[in-house]
Amino acid sequence: MITTPLADLRDHYDVTVIGSGAAGLVAAARAADAGLSVLVLEKTARLGGTSAAGGGVLWAPCNPLMEKAGYPDSGEAAARYLRAVTEDRMTDAEIDWYVTTSAAAVRYLDERTEVRLTPLARPDYHPDRAGAATGRGLDNDPFDPAPHPGLADALRPPTYFPLISMNERDALQGAPVDPELLAERRRSGVRTMGGALVGRLVVTVLGRGVTLAASARVTGLERGDEGWTVTVGDGTARLTAGRVVLASGGFEWNPRLRDAYLPFPVTPISPPGNEGDGLLLGLTAGAAVGDMTAVWGVPVITAPTQRYDGRPSGRMGNVELTLPGSVTVNAQGRRFVNEATNYHDLNRVFGNADPRGGRRANAPAWLVFDRAYLDKYAVAGSTPGLPEEWMVTADSPAGLARACGIDPAGLERTLQRFNADARNGVDTEFGRGSSEQDRHLGDPANTPNPCLAPVEKAPFYAVRVHAGVLGTAGGLRTDLDGRVLDGHGRPIEGLYAAGNCSATVFHDAYPGGGATLGSAITRGFAVGEHLAATAPPTA
Repeated sequence: MITTPLADLRDHYDVTVIGSGAAGLVAAARAADAGLSVLVLEKTARLGGTSAAGGGVLWAPCNPLMEKAGYPDSGEAAARYLRAVTEDRMTDAEIDWYVTTSAAAVRYLDERTEVRLTPLARPDYHPDRAGAATGRGLDNDPFDPAPHPGLADALRPPTYFPLISMNERDALQGAPVDPELLAERRRSGVRTMGGALVGRLVVTVLGRGVTLAASARVTGLERGDEGWTVTVGDGTARLTAGRVVLASGGFEWNPRLRDAYLPFPVTPISPPGNEGDGLLLGLTAGAAVGDMTAVWGVPVITAPTQRYDGRPSGRMGNVELTLPGSVTVNAQGRRFVNEATNYHDLNRVFGNADPRGGRRANAPAWLVFDRAYLDKYAVAGSTPGLPEEWMVTADSPAGLARACGIDPAGLERTLQRFNADARNGVDTEFGRGSSEQDRHLGDPANTPNPCLAPVEKAPFYAVRVHAGVLGTAGGLRTDLDGRVLDGHGRPIEGLYAAGNCSATVFHDAYPGGGATLGSAITRGFAVGEHLAATAPPTA
């Protein structure tokens, strides 16, 4: 049995982990190595949280797998890069901790768990900064859960990602995925990306005797003489734990917390169970918070057909914004960003204020494309060549603008300049396609610039693009061991946090693809190391 019914749980565990994403599972595995009894409580009916629903890449510089794959790196280069991309917001201690601990976490996963990682031939998101490198993002090899009865059903399903690994996707270079391969993987239950990571971590922790319980929302956490009292649901289960790890995700699906902390509205595309449970439990216990305005940002396209866990959802739109033959404009019909820049930094621009009235200058925004683009590429899961009912369409740019509420003259001026640039292969306004990072998600068959083509073939189409989040990145403040700190900077005895319910170590920067998961796993590993190092001696 993969999960244990609440009625069968013990009265006490040495460690209780709240949340079954990668951060919590890595902490659980490392604590169990030390002989500690460990319980993982998952709020929803399926295991894995945001980790299982996402792309599964983890960013870890100077890790041991890079050298084996032929990607040279050094701790000094990684430190220079982090110092540059975080603009000195990370302290030297934090930088040294991340470089050394993320590499140690990768070594642990590779040598002592079922996880199987392969470096990606992708550049860092700021390749022009000192110390940038290729290969720091690690992909998960496909995972077949068939040898483990019940595991496929226990795992959170993927959202919209196809059942291929990131390395397999990159190897296609824009070619369509083999439908027979996808069909076979669906039939057999194979998991890729984040699902492969979580699946292998679940196998790992079960092999170490960790207990997993699903549909187990923690509603109470109180410190007592015997450790922490943990209440599940309306009191369905109550148990004690010597130490507690909060690893329950961010607060992006909690409207009250979003309104209180985030600087502008966002559309979440993570599992809807991320309502800030761990954050609220930590606050009740006296925790301090940090970086509460930070998010893991991404532009989002919200097709009405896109749902997850029965709730309206969306898809990352960064590929659509990057591919040649599209342009992204605001209500004035103006471009406002290099559409091919990394999705986190691009997302910030949606929040720019309009100096004429305090409104957001770039919301609403639209992805505008033509028939040539539609014939080649999918848009939010559409079939190339087939327009969807939710796409706005018109025979001219001016007509499209009027249908969307965009200034027609502004859009026409934008397209005139953009199309001239596209024919020359040089974006004179924002430099789209001028860097290796830009070109990575472009169309290599489109020359001379894989990110630029004119938008000129009628009919014309538009879809709304929203500021979105993969998760919030602010939360409980911790030390480098993952111990939750109170308002005076002192550790709260026996309380830890990792993942998106803890404050981001990158302080709202995004060094490379997989920074979200890389930081979660690194902190989860640090928590597990501290739990193991401070475990009480066995009799």
